[in-house]
Amino acid sequence: MLALVGSGEYLPRMEPVDRYLLEQLKSTPKVICLPTAAGKEGPERVRYWMELGKAHFTHLNASVDALPVIDQSSANNAEYAEQIRFANFVYLSGGKPDYLFQTLNGSLVWEGIMDVLNKGGVVAGCSAGAMIMGDKMPGFPGLKPAFGLLEGVIIMPHFDEIPGAMVNTLRKLVTKKLILIGIEGNTALLKGEAGYQVVGSGGVVVWKNGEKKRYTQGQPLTWE
Repeated sequence: MLALVGSGEYLPRMEPVDRYLLEQLKSTPKVICLPTAAGKEGPERVRYWMELGKAHFTHLNASVDALPVIDQSSANNAEYAEQIRFANFVYLSGGKPDYLFQTLNGSLVWEGIMDVLNKGGVVAGCSAGAMIMGDKMPGFPGLKPAFGLLEGVIIMPHFDEIPGAMVNTLRKLVTKKLILIGIEGNTALLKGEAGYQVVGSGGVVVWKNGEKKRYTQGQPLTWE
């Protein structure tokens, strides 16, 4: 299952979402938290995200570790990649999306993350961690590449916090070939074997062909 989170990673208000994700696992939860998107913010911020993630999932009674994957060298650390392969839940917290993509692209750690997903585990990304899963990312100027796990999709987290003027700018990115998906805070868009669903206290906005629709938990969701 792929979980794309708008904001709020590791905070108490996200506990219901993360409990749900842990319940989807077919074996004992083994969580790895990656602070990679904050890799340029300094050791203190990296340590903050690692410790916050560990405390959060420990509180949820899961076995959890955090790995200091913060640059291309550590992203190609074979030991880290192997630890990830033995996990069944990987969480990418927020920061800078372009830096996160450039750091993980083509790396051993990214191969390990994809192994977790392909073996039926959970891969969750919040904010920047969600943006890199789309086809493209908003950038300056224009669009930047992403991993394409949601084909033809631009993912915009923090959607309930974005000013109207920026939303209008984002609308211009929506073409016949691209769909804009806005994910609100404390909310996750999940992609699994049964399709797509929304979990959390907010909503997910799908903007396609000039039309937008907002979905909340329990509503059937599709755009394909």
